Amino acid sequence: MVRIPGFHPGYRGSNPLGVTNCNKYTKHNKTVQTFQIEFQKQKLKHLTGFLMLRFAPSPTGDMHIGNLRVALFNYIVSKQRGEELTIRIEDTDKNRNIEGKDIEILQILKKFGIDYLNVTYQSGNIRFHQQFASQLLQQNKAFNCFCKSEELEAKREQAKKDGIAYRYDGTCQKLTDMEVLNREDSSTIRLVRPENAIGFKDHIKGDMEFQPNEIDSFIILRKDKYPTYNFACAVDDMLSDISLIIRGEDHLSNTPKQIAIQKAVGYDKSVEYAHLPIILNISGKKMSKRDDASSVQWLLDEGFLPEAITNYLISLGNKTPKEIFKLDEVFEWFSLSNLSKSPAKFDIDKLRFINREHLLELPIEDIAKEFGYRGDEMMEILKIYREESHTLKEIKEKVDKIFSKKEVSEEWSEGVAKIRDVISNMSELPDDFNDLRKAIQKESGLKGKNLFKPLRIFLTGAENGPELGEIYPYLKRYMEDLVRWI
Repeated sequence: MVRIPGFHPGYRGSNPLGVTNCNKYTKHNKTVQTFQIEFQKQKLKHLTGFLMLRFAPSPTGDMHIGNLRVALFNYIVSKQRGEELTIRIEDTDKNRNIEGKDIEILQILKKFGIDYLNVTYQSGNIRFHQQFASQLLQQNKAFNCFCKSEELEAKREQAKKDGIAYRYDGTCQKLTDMEVLNREDSSTIRLVRPENAIGFKDHIKGDMEFQPNEIDSFIILRKDKYPTYNFACAVDDMLSDISLIIRGEDHLSNTPKQIAIQKAVGYDKSVEYAHLPIILNISGKKMSKRDDASSVQWLLDEGFLPEAITNYLISLGNKTPKEIFKLDEVFEWFSLSNLSKSPAKFDIDKLRFINREHLLELPIEDIAKEFGYRGDEMMEILKIYREESHTLKEIKEKVDKIFSKKEVSEEWSEGVAKIRDVISNMSELPDDFNDLRKAIQKESGLKGKNLFKPLRIFLTGAENGPELGEIYPYLKRYMEDLVRWI
């Protein structure tokens, strides 16, 4: 028999999982033998001499920058420890799943250079979730709960009025076997509240301890026999032999519940934890979907480079040896112990600064390819505008103004028209910008600001920008188009 790490013999003879074929409260009648074989097959996929870390996103919306930070840290630590990284799509919340978001998540991970061993879908493990629930029922570590949602809500409201935290009162835990069997309505399944406090050491927050009353008798299987988040998560982490769980601190209260589940099914392996502080918006509140910058896709669409976003998220609330770095440098010095326990405030201006530094290091050919630009002159124009831009989007907007119909204010329209007429009547354009300026000044009578502002608008489509003498040589070949776009 294949030995399954982390499990010790249960209460039913030599069965290593403590699972029996008997289940008096559910309709899942898979035999113990079949279950053990399937479970061992699942484990054998991962039993190749290594432990694993995991990134477990839900396909319910755009990837949040907090989730990307979790993915990056899991990736970095997995490389440092020589362990594999698995991606688990947590798709058991059927009502909130959005079609295609799982693919979008994987595409973003690829874009950010995060590789992994495999991808699994939580819904593929439903049979294991249900079988473990069956095991817990049989061992009286869980119980069927027939309480109506209205009843529970009324008790929550009463607790609120009394100024106390709501806790399940154990109504259905007191039911006898016959009372359960005689019920025709559907039920949830709740875990029996642990008798002792549950503690663990967190790599960031230190020693943590939760009392039984804080953990409570929580639901592990819904009425539709689908697992709740905590139950599915705890079981799947066992199946994948996860050694270290790195996630946001909003999951801190989930951790003792998941440990309670694992202890209840007989999983005695020690798992490490690291709960990352939340990211705050400019107002000092937790970044939510209402904050555009919370979406990784929004940042990419705004022209921020994956390398720069990575740099910034790793730096956020962290001690780093230098300000600007790339992902492949991080493996040498990254440590969870250097992360602050306090929330970090997201600063878009700081990200813009970091992005500009990475833009300057990016080969100009890569930027041209991103925009579909070709030609030596275009490369030089891109170089010039890169110097005064912070994002790819800024560069493109500025370059596009050159090669599109100009929007000219009434203040400068007359001067622009005169410059257009002078240039269109030139038999040959001078090579030097100063010679062009002098020729226009002589023919149009324009001078000073009344010359330079309209000339800049004519050439670049903007009232401010790079030195005209610097960019003019690369615009000469497009002069007929520039005349036409006024």
